Amino acid sequence: MRVRVLEFLAACAIVVGLGILAAVVMPGSGHIERSLAVGKDMRQVYDVLSNFRRFPEYSVLTSNDRQIKYTYSGKTYGPGAEVAWTSSDPKVGTGSLTIDSATPDFNKVDSTAKSAKIVWDVENGWKGYNKTFTFDLERQGSRNQLTNVTWAYDVKYGWNLVNRFANLYIHGDPDSFIEYGLNNLQNVLASVPNVDYKDLIPYIRQTEQTPVLLVPASIQRKDGIEGLADTVNKAVAQIQATAKKLGVNVTGPRILFTTNYGDTTYTFDVAMPIDSSALNVNGQTQQLTAPTPPALDANAPAEAGTAEAPATAETLKPGDHDNLGRLVVDGNVRATLAFGGAALEGVWNGTAAGVPQTRDMLKAYALTHGYKFDDVVNRSYDILAKPEVKDAQGNITSYAEFDVYLPLGNAPDQTPEQAAGIKQPTLEVEGPAESGSAPASAGTAPAPAASP
Repeated sequence: MRVRVLEFLAACAIVVGLGILAAVVMPGSGHIERSLAVGKDMRQVYDVLSNFRRFPEYSVLTSNDRQIKYTYSGKTYGPGAEVAWTSSDPKVGTGSLTIDSATPDFNKVDSTAKSAKIVWDVENGWKGYNKTFTFDLERQGSRNQLTNVTWAYDVKYGWNLVNRFANLYIHGDPDSFIEYGLNNLQNVLASVPNVDYKDLIPYIRQTEQTPVLLVPASIQRKDGIEGLADTVNKAVAQIQATAKKLGVNVTGPRILFTTNYGDTTYTFDVAMPIDSSALNVNGQTQQLTAPTPPALDANAPAEAGTAEAPATAETLKPGDHDNLGRLVVDGNVRATLAFGGAALEGVWNGTAAGVPQTRDMLKAYALTHGYKFDDVVNRSYDILAKPEVKDAQGNITSYAEFDVYLPLGNAPDQTPEQAAGIKQPTLEVEGPAESGSAPASAGTAPAPAASP
């Protein structure tokens, strides 16, 4: 009996010794990586991975637990940004990710940059220490229109023999985290328009509610910027005449609220700010309010929610409110409160042909930075900050300046460009010959005759 006990103990010692030996010869670190080429500009991929606002949309954590709670801290973009999560599901648990580094700086990720790298620090229940996710981005394609994304996981085990055995399971949770995330990252990027916004310098502005008079209008896209200018000038004349009759003053330049920029038709409201939020219409003083979206009608056309129904317009009289809650003042002139809240602003120096492209840039930028917006409920708009100047022969000697805005539902205090102190383009600095430093170069702006 005693011999058998000794044999058993000897066998156990041999097994333990072999286990220790196996652990010793196992690597003290682990590494896995997966790659995927996506049809997006590298700057867009860089921006999505340099903040965590869209992380829940492509993370496997959300798929594993729909009740997971995410909290954000630190910076909103770049090194220092952090997301933490808590879950009652033991498979998800708790943890956090922090952006450790992003190279080169975002404003250096231009057409000359062929690669970029972003590193996230990982804190969760996985074995080991110094855990990181590394994203290596590389331009690909004949026109550099693709970005190859390599997502890697690295971990140190040191001389902790138990942790070293965890390297056998690195192709478990860490691998599935990367594989799932990479595939869903591609889906998130697919929602971003293919717009090059690297030259855009957007700022987040806090706007105040402002009373305005406006006229609904539309043009055919084929009429170009000449047709747009003619329609806008007529609407401005109507607004100015109505303001005079009301005894109020126009206090700023014209504003265009975009309702629908379609393939053939551009529908919009021409507005001008006034100095009173209470108007005497049809013998009654009425306080202006912000417009309200109409109730959705399943049987209505797709664009009916933002346009006023012609049949309704015929029955409205001064003092009534249209289907958006705007006060009917005189004919087709309406009054309402505009703006209020955060808006993403981009500056375009050029002709009106560049405004639609600047709008698209702002939307793409907002999507990659995780800023929420709904341009059906809160429409984008542009303000003619400075009109263009022409000489006696009709040649443009100084471009117009358009301030283009995209209202945001949630936003940080500043964009990365603001935080870095990068100035927006101005006409004092940039003249017509140097318009390439505006949000889009003159060569990429829409042709004036085709895109108002």
